[in-house]
Amino acid sequence: MSLMRDIGRARYAAAQGARVTWYLSQYLLARRISGPFDRPGEPKFKPQSESGDPTRIRAAFLELFAKDRANIEAGLYPAPQDVRLERAISALRNSANFFRDLPKVDQRRLERDGTQVREQAKGEGRYPTYYLQNFHYQTDGWLSADSAKLYDTQVEILFGGAADAMRRIAIGSLAQAIRGTDQRRVKLVDLACGNGRFLRQILDAYPRINATGLDLSPAYCEEARKRLASWSQVEVVNGAAEQAPFEDASFDAATCVYLFHELPPRVRRDVAREIGRLLKPGGVFVLADSIQTGDSADLDQMLEYFPIGFHEPYFSTYLNEDFAAMFEEQGFDVEEVENAFLTKVTRLRKR
Repeated sequence: MSLMRDIGRARYAAAQGARVTWYLSQYLLARRISGPFDRPGEPKFKPQSESGDPTRIRAAFLELFAKDRANIEAGLYPAPQDVRLERAISALRNSANFFRDLPKVDQRRLERDGTQVREQAKGEGRYPTYYLQNFHYQTDGWLSADSAKLYDTQVEILFGGAADAMRRIAIGSLAQAIRGTDQRRVKLVDLACGNGRFLRQILDAYPRINATGLDLSPAYCEEARKRLASWSQVEVVNGAAEQAPFEDASFDAATCVYLFHELPPRVRRDVAREIGRLLKPGGVFVLADSIQTGDSADLDQMLEYFPIGFHEPYFSTYLNEDFAAMFEEQGFDVEEVENAFLTKVTRLRKR
């Protein structure tokens, strides 16, 4: 048993080490060939918080993978299988597309233009104004098939290969909440499911769970349907989280990853109200999003710069939002809060 555990740890370390090296090297290359983050003529960004200790930041990064490995060993979810030879061609293609698109992203950053996508969506009338942003200055915002295909690579490069591991910590929290329950009896909704990457991770761990993904982008929904086609009991629905097209108390569990920091304060409360409406009494909600001010003092300076360097117009208000109070108003109690490098995972239970 000890030998098998050691072999598993060695495989995990080798695979995740290769993955981090791959994405981190691309991040460093992107920073080298990109233009300056500060717009010419603007005052240089000066953070309010003190500079973090690089040693402690690296320690937080490594701790994430230690938690991930511990969750795998505890049986909360399977080890990732994304480092395979047959996926190398796809990884190279995604990398090439990323660097091909990078000059456009840099141009929007230098021009502080995060609204190019509004012209693209003119006349459609289906999207709220807050949604029509080039979040992260990414090309097409959330509105094209190209964006849906490129998003995973963009995020992994930005976080140095840690994005999937941060998401998996949320699956561990969900797993603890539904442990001992027949997964076939669990109805789960993943709000703002995007291109389905996180929901696929859930299904890798719980292949018989009845899952629904909800997202406002038709292009991302279509990509999610392709990614989740192997699971016949999974549905992907196009719609807004603040006006979810589902009946009251129709789900046992809900998840939401990296949505709330991209919502205006009023809409955050609308989404919280909808989650309260959708979940049955006793239902669980797992929220995974950016850490907030004070969660990790060494990372506060990074959080201050994020909305400036990556066009996150609602991030500053997010940093001090009291989510425990927000969800308490909707009948939720906080069960657990866990930091996973730059992500905070909060599990709440509906009374």
